[in-house]
Amino acid sequence: MPRALLLFALVVHVLAAQTAADIEAALRKPLLDPQQPVLEVQAFTAARVAYLSVPERLAEWETKAADLRRAVLERVVFRGEAARWRNAAPKVEPVGEPIRGRGYRLQKLRYQVIPDLWLPAYRYEPLERRGRVPAVLNVNGHEGEGVATPYIQQRCIHLARNGVVALTFEWFGRGALADNENFNHYRMPQVDLTGTSGVALFFLAHQRALDLLIADPQVDPRRIAVTGLSGGGWQTIFLSALDPRVALANPVAGYSSYVTRTQWPELDLGDSEQTPSDLAALADYTHLTALLAPRPSLLTYNQKDTCCFRADYAYTPLLQAAGRVYALHPPGERERLRYHVNYGPGHNYDADNREAFYRMLREFFFSGAFPIQEEPADGEIRTAAQLAAPLPAGNLDFQSLALSLSKDLPRDANWPGERSEALAWQQIRRAELRALARIPAPARRELIPAGESVLESVRVRHAKLRLGQEWTLPLVEFVPEQPRETALLVADEGRGSLAARVLELLREGRRVVALDPFYFGESKIARRDFLFALLVAGVGERPLGLQAGGIEAAAAVWAELTGQPVAVEAHGPRLSVAALGAAATASPAVIGALDLYGSFGSLKEVLERNLRADQTPELFCFGLLERFDLRQMVALAAPRPVRFLSPDERVRTEMRGVSEFYRTLGRDHDPVGR
Repeated sequence: MPRALLLFALVVHVLAAQTAADIEAALRKPLLDPQQPVLEVQAFTAARVAYLSVPERLAEWETKAADLRRAVLERVVFRGEAARWRNAAPKVEPVGEPIRGRGYRLQKLRYQVIPDLWLPAYRYEPLERRGRVPAVLNVNGHEGEGVATPYIQQRCIHLARNGVVALTFEWFGRGALADNENFNHYRMPQVDLTGTSGVALFFLAHQRALDLLIADPQVDPRRIAVTGLSGGGWQTIFLSALDPRVALANPVAGYSSYVTRTQWPELDLGDSEQTPSDLAALADYTHLTALLAPRPSLLTYNQKDTCCFRADYAYTPLLQAAGRVYALHPPGERERLRYHVNYGPGHNYDADNREAFYRMLREFFFSGAFPIQEEPADGEIRTAAQLAAPLPAGNLDFQSLALSLSKDLPRDANWPGERSEALAWQQIRRAELRALARIPAPARRELIPAGESVLESVRVRHAKLRLGQEWTLPLVEFVPEQPRETALLVADEGRGSLAARVLELLREGRRVVALDPFYFGESKIARRDFLFALLVAGVGERPLGLQAGGIEAAAAVWAELTGQPVAVEAHGPRLSVAALGAAATASPAVIGALDLYGSFGSLKEVLERNLRADQTPELFCFGLLERFDLRQMVALAAPRPVRFLSPDERVRTEMRGVSEFYRTLGRDHDPVGR
């Protein structure tokens, strides 16, 4: 190469690199206050939590309580296949011979939660029973040792020695089940994606255990208590509120109001099962606490808790709300709502908390004759190996269950072959997708300028897109001379990762808008972000819908400004789904084309790749896979072009036949063609 030509090429290369660096700097310029994303999601979720309205008469409350229990069970817990699980016949099997202890015996069991999913359980029984005796269901939380945790064994032994049947069982992902990563609680939403409630597995786990106790002919069904720490405290309130067979409840450091959680996000937001989709839109934990009335209930919290649900802020809103309901009852029942504050260190169910529980048993189950002080259980605290209770081969877990449920999904997957029928199909299914993914209707949009500069011949405009009174999305617009069309770009890695692509599009003479939708880039919540995403679904919205709505709103702004539909590009598998949802439901006058880089070929890949809610929370949109896979969403966007760039073989396989639907609508287009 001649020296002059080499120098010219070098100068061009340096200038291009410099321009790309300038573009990246413009893309990465901060536009939001660092606290803005979390403040907005706090306000958004808190405003949507159901409020507990208490009527003036007890009869009215009792009717409302029955309706509320039924609504939560039918509209949150037993959705999809879970409605069938609810009526499955119980199965319980003893494992080995009983183990005799001092004053009690221990029987290992295994019981079926749903068909082909079993859990180990342990029944501590008094050696001598006189008539029917009380029982306690000991539900465990996130203790790593599970049922082998010493204080849990100590409590069960003390109960059994003193005339109480104590049942405990292994919680998903803990103790003997800890080695199976597919019981990780953030994999529960894999079941949700299929249109079946994952939280039903948790509810049935402790309800089947309650059934097991009630089936014991020597247990008094009128004297059954439930207690547990942390996740066990959550199980206690969830079961006791929804199943009136529980006669006494003592949740320990296990929950707070959803509104409280928005105010203490570093501590309280809760795992997947504690924030199931749509629960908060129907009932807050204030409602669940009120549903305990008029049964004896002890709310225990730790003042020095280092985990969550600290006493100084957690229990007062619950007592105030539930207290209004207890006050509707006769005087002898009003005082049954109690609280206990523990001052021991950390997140505990220590001797002080256990003694508070025993006092409740003594008062309400034994009329004042039950020992409060525990006798030592030296030599009787067993190891995990000693407590091992093997489960049947092929025992299901969250992932294997979700994969099984997804086998024949989505339902009604085929589209019509005639043009008029295809257009009608699109209209119906677009409305269904918008409702299912909770893609918001177009809100009032305001573009707030945040600075302008010139980069060579390109104008660079920074702005914030304000959507109604709730969300603020940062964006950067690059405008070359005489732009011929507009490209809207979003990326899983945030707008700062798009410099090279922006430069390519500018060289093609296109206007470029780089946007950070909810939960991505500068719109990402700084800490514990996925827990807020769970809460968004908990209040009846969907993170995926917020993302798709933000993309649609931004496209609408520039469609109005230019009089032309916008071409959308999504980079990364997560925002590809959101962008596809936006293109599938938005007007062709708003989004005219869609390019997807690195997209999945199917939502089933979320299950096959064994993703968790703490990794990709928006992809677990409840019931989305039951009704739509990506190929159906592409068909809803037709005849507008949707292209999968750099497709893998799965994309090619899944998109076969979609081009035929385009031809039905009068356009030749292959989504994976070059």
